[in-house]
Amino acid sequence: MRSRRTLVGLPIVLALSAVLAGFAAPAGASQRGHAAAAKPGVGKPAFTLGDKNFAEEYVLGSLYQQALEAQGYTIKLKPNIGSTEVTFTALKHGQIQGYPEYDGTLLATVAGITGNPSSAAAAASETSKWAQKHGYVFTKTTPFSDSDAIAVLKSYAQTNHLSTIGDLKKLGKNLKLGAAPEFQTRNPDGLIGLKKFYGVDPTFDPVNIGSFYPLLDKKTVDAAAVFTTDPQLKSGKYVVLKDTKFIFGFQNVGLVASKSALSAEGPDFLKTVNKVSALLTQKAIITLNAAVELNQQSPAVVAKAFLKANHML
Repeated sequence: MRSRRTLVGLPIVLALSAVLAGFAAPAGASQRGHAAAAKPGVGKPAFTLGDKNFAEEYVLGSLYQQALEAQGYTIKLKPNIGSTEVTFTALKHGQIQGYPEYDGTLLATVAGITGNPSSAAAAASETSKWAQKHGYVFTKTTPFSDSDAIAVLKSYAQTNHLSTIGDLKKLGKNLKLGAAPEFQTRNPDGLIGLKKFYGVDPTFDPVNIGSFYPLLDKKTVDAAAVFTTDPQLKSGKYVVLKDTKFIFGFQNVGLVASKSALSAEGPDFLKTVNKVSALLTQKAIITLNAAVELNQQSPAVVAKAFLKANHML
């Protein structure tokens, strides 16, 4: 799993704040007077927020937690719960009351809807409708999308003449694919989809999420199921193979939460969550991920710098 180790120095934090300030909305009079205003979360029931088992989720959990706490809400964060299969089960059984989730993953893995929606807006709408029908709320989604992708070393792509996922078919079982364990049973955004839509039938190696790039670098695996917002992809060392069949779909993030729990918190809870989500562009989330994964900063520190830069703390 991706590391949560903290190595934070003041210069790094200040540098991060400067970068994130580039994504910030200008502070208006209403923002400057925010601290003096009554906090809508004061006196509301405590809300147990979870997040899944990789760095981007740790960042998202910290962002929502801190922004809500700044509004007076009592948030109990349960981080690093596990995959969607595990984390949604925790929500279903009342162990948590909400967590950040990717709409395409919720549709395919939880709802069992394997046909990809026609657009990002359709994916968000379909997810929201499913959630409402089953006693949940799925909030407005982030501008950024983070889907699975198949990546290889640039040298491996050149040697084997690879540019699309379909090009992997010719390698058969000689191809060693590293991915999170749940990738083996995901459909269409997993091993089942690779076989069904591309005819790709690799030797599957279940590995921890945080080990993808070291395993590629050491050539322990030939390909890995990575995430499109991974900052490591900016290095130029890797090639992301084109998903011409679009099996990995749209993957924008919203908070999926218990409808009854949200009702008890009042409307400002959702307003705060949606305000945070609206700030999370593709560039912003990659920068946040890089601070945690490459610079080994604490997700909580990174989230705080981002929220301060955007006048939410």
